[in-house]
Amino acid sequence: MQEIYQRGPIACGIAVPQSLEDYTGGIYCDTTGDMQVVHAISVVGYGVENGQPFWTVRNSWGTHWGEQGFFRVCRGTNNLAIESDCQWATPIDTWTEQVWHETTQAQEDDSRNDTTVYPFPQPVYNPATGKDEIPTPEEDLFLKLGEKNYGRVPYAEFPGGELKTIPHAWDILKEYPAIVDWRNMNGKNYLSWNKN
Repeated sequence: MQEIYQRGPIACGIAVPQSLEDYTGGIYCDTTGDMQVVHAISVVGYGVENGQPFWTVRNSWGTHWGEQGFFRVCRGTNNLAIESDCQWATPIDTWTEQVWHETTQAQEDDSRNDTTVYPFPQPVYNPATGKDEIPTPEEDLFLKLGEKNYGRVPYAEFPGGELKTIPHAWDILKEYPAIVDWRNMNGKNYLSWNKN
C-alpha cells in the first residue's frame, strides 16, 4: 500500500479462474482457492467498500471487460495470489533538472557487458534440480514440473542479501490514506488509455 501510494502502480501476478474471466463488476473474491499465477496485472490503488478492503486492479483485456477494464479484488487475504508475486521499480528523477545519462565509450567497451546473442527458448530455473534447463517442445509453455513458467530469467541470489541503495516506500512515510487510486490522484489521471 505504501509503494502504491507514494510511487504509483505495481505489477503483480494473479490466478485466473473462469469466474474472473466472467467478471462484470463489484469487489471480486474468488472462492475456488486458485493460486496458480498465470497472468500479470497492475495494482493501481486500494480502498474499502461496505467494510470490504480491496485492491483496484488494471487488467489488459480491454475496456469492455469488468469495470472499464479494471476490477476490484479482495485485499488482505491473498485472493488470486495477488499479494504473493509483485514487483516495482523506483525510477531516478532525471527529468526535473533534465540530467540525461550519456553512455561513455568506456562503458560501451566494459568487459562485464553481456553481448551474447542468446538462443530461444531461454533456460528456465528448475527448483527440483536446482539447474537452469531449456524446455522441450513437448512441454507446455506455462507449466514445467508443476511450476509456472513465465519466461523469467534464471534463478539468482544476492550474496549477503539484497543491495539496497534507496529506502523502500514504507521506510519513508509510515502513514497512508485509506483510499488511493492513480486514476484520480488530486484530480489527475496518471494512467494511460486502457484499451486492448
